[in-house]
Amino acid sequence: MLQQGEQAPDFSAQDQNGNMVSLSDFKGKKLVLYFYPKDNTPGCTKEACNLRDNYADLLEKGFAIVGISPDAEASHKKFAEKFALPFPLLADTELKIIKAYGAWGEKNMYGKKYEGLLRSTFIIDETGKIEQVIKKVKTDNHADQIFKLYN
Repeated sequence: MLQQGEQAPDFSAQDQNGNMVSLSDFKGKKLVLYFYPKDNTPGCTKEACNLRDNYADLLEKGFAIVGISPDAEASHKKFAEKFALPFPLLADTELKIIKAYGAWGEKNMYGKKYEGLLRSTFIIDETGKIEQVIKKVKTDNHADQIFKLYN
């Protein structure tokens, strides 16, 4: 997984509305780039809705938000519409961005090991450097985790 101080890997992918979104679109802003496993699952829904509910405050503090998961664009569209998510969700079905950020790896559930998405958030500064990495995401209070890093 990438670390604080490293250059964020560039990316371009389609969001839930078919728009191409790239890291360069956020030059001059702080970007909250969050990786989540799957649309419409309990933890991912809590995380997305917590960011949605705090979206105005995050914008006011200068943050943009982008979510990325391995789900396809159509799945993202349903998820975003169902929960009125105001930020882009990028489809990374080939895991290119996810793996570039090191957000894919071994997981362990009930003693069974498998490969999967490692829920994580990267806060990228105005110049494209990784300013913060959150590896232990609190899905129901994620915005607070971000705010506490900048108070």
